[in-house]
Amino acid sequence: MRFFQKALAVAGLTLSFGLLAASASASPSNPVAGAEYKVLDNPQPTDSGLGKKVEVTEFFGYFCPHCNALEPTLEAWVAKQGDKISFKRVPVDFAIDPANPNQQQPKSPYVPQKKLYYTLEAMGKLPEMHAKVFNAIHVQRQRLDTDASVTDFAVKQGLDKAKFLDVYNSFAVQTKVTRAVQLQNAYKVDGVPTLVIDGRYVTSPSIVGATPGAGKTEPELFKSTLQVMDSLVTKVAATKK
Repeated sequence: MRFFQKALAVAGLTLSFGLLAASASASPSNPVAGAEYKVLDNPQPTDSGLGKKVEVTEFFGYFCPHCNALEPTLEAWVAKQGDKISFKRVPVDFAIDPANPNQQQPKSPYVPQKKLYYTLEAMGKLPEMHAKVFNAIHVQRQRLDTDASVTDFAVKQGLDKAKFLDVYNSFAVQTKVTRAVQLQNAYKVDGVPTLVIDGRYVTSPSIVGATPGAGKTEPELFKSTLQVMDSLVTKVAATKK
């Protein structure tokens, strides 16, 4: 809970003045900058070659119960977008060394889960395994916070141990883990789930939940967040025509 609550508290404090002015017109279906979403001061470059597609990025953590709860709804939303968007995920790390913000701490419990994500992606197993990782952590209460526990989980799911470890310990996966930390810092992600549209617009259930009419239950907040995302995707798509 603490990450969601932290983000909600931060959003409530930083957006309070903007909400006073914007609350009359702001709503999930008519989102206003500074209310249901924020605009980055320094927009980040998106992947090239997208054409008319809008890039949507979810910063998430397998450890996060809210990411787990959002996953089915988000998956359905992504499927509904079809070729309109290019969707990607970035696993986060909240054990970053302040003295070296582009590197996670060596013994961070989040690193094995990040490596697991990128290993499954590289092996082409992510579509069938992504939900299973969430289930293992949040339903079966497996910790999956060490190299050994992650490897044991992968083998029990039928993956070849030697092939899994070869990819898991590869330079390519480590490079992606390091890049994920850099992206987290660039987007100033301090809570998950956080969603970014076109490298410019940032929203989340915690940000949306700080505005009137967004709903109070988690499903209501998720629905409102996806409404905001719909609006932002449409806004960006219009500039690509």
